[in-house]
Amino acid sequence: MTYRDVASKQVLVWAGTAVGARMPVAMAPLALVFLVRERAGGYSLGALLAAAYVVGEIVGAPVLGMRLRPERVRVQLAVGLAVGAAGFAGLGGFPDPPPAVLAAFAWVAGAAPAAATGGLRTLLTALVPEHAAAQALSVESMLTSAVWAVSPAAVAGLALGAAPAAPLRLAAALMAASAAGLWLLPPAWGTAGRTAAPLVRVLAGAWPVYVTGAASLTLLGLSELVLPALLEQRGIDVGWSGPLLTGMAVGGGLGAFLHGLRAWPGRLRTRSVLLMAGTAFCVTIAALVPRAAGIAAVLVLGGMFQSAAMLTRNLSLREVLPPSALAAGYAVMYAAAGAGYAVTGSLAGALLRVVAPSTAVLAGVGVTLVLSAVGWWGEARRARRSARGADDAGAVGAAGVARPGAEGTAIGGRGDAERCL
Repeated sequence: MTYRDVASKQVLVWAGTAVGARMPVAMAPLALVFLVRERAGGYSLGALLAAAYVVGEIVGAPVLGMRLRPERVRVQLAVGLAVGAAGFAGLGGFPDPPPAVLAAFAWVAGAAPAAATGGLRTLLTALVPEHAAAQALSVESMLTSAVWAVSPAAVAGLALGAAPAAPLRLAAALMAASAAGLWLLPPAWGTAGRTAAPLVRVLAGAWPVYVTGAASLTLLGLSELVLPALLEQRGIDVGWSGPLLTGMAVGGGLGAFLHGLRAWPGRLRTRSVLLMAGTAFCVTIAALVPRAAGIAAVLVLGGMFQSAAMLTRNLSLREVLPPSALAAGYAVMYAAAGAGYAVTGSLAGALLRVVAPSTAVLAGVGVTLVLSAVGWWGEARRARRSARGADDAGAVGAAGVARPGAEGTAIGGRGDAERCL
């Protein structure tokens, strides 16, 4: 298994489409702050608009993701991206609209294309051989890290050098181009098969994966949101926060690259816990070291661990969900990660009023470790139940008669996702 297995013209087209869909997502929060920072309310209004955008994502991802159908995915994703582009255009196209109108546009811009991440991820894995799925997801993670590394500088440069609304206009153009790019890709992935159980129940069975996925983004959000205050506490120029976060994003891309170079030993849930512990350790050290160089080094290393941990979560979803539910599962994961990020922001904001930034970071690390432990326990419990179900099925096959309480056939050959309810 090498990266040669994912090198194709179709994957290149997919990458361009994915950049057009994800760059606006990475740009949006900071772009909304720059849009209104000179208006009445300034940064507070910007924070409210960013919150409206994130809430739109959290709501839109699971609701629209569960409606994706393999046989109609291209049309569904294109409509969502086009509506999202209209939302961004509305944010950047009016001279001085009321805050309520801006909030509505922000919500639409976040909600309408929120299923695109899950849909595009599933489409990517359909474009490559089955054995290259891990490498494909690593490529996606590297691309995402690059987008998040570039977007802050792009937003600041356009907003300060051109016009406050320029980043949002660029976001609208990129998302519209992404919608058009979908027509260069296959119209569907896989088959139109459905699960025997209701989709909501199948998705709910994967809750431990969502919990650990949210925990991973919680640490990332903690690093981003508390870093300026932490630097100020250490007597370091807060202007270093941008380069330090860029370094963390670069570390994330490097971690994704290294993860895809080989097949790693051990269970996915065990690797995930170890990687999460490594990320938590790095963030803890960043909260304690006094110099910018030390913070930079551990943030790069933490970014490597964090991106690899998220890759294990995406691979775990492929194990526990049937193929027809993967797009919806990825969308729910996206919403869970967004919710974890939002909760981290609220927690950090509340703690910073009463404790030092370093203490707020340590409290956030503690919450993350608890979530990781809960997720690991849930996955281990599900694995034990699946093993017992397989034993029961073997006994049925040997005897020819089902014993009382024996479980039925696994869904999609991946194990019954309902067992962990």
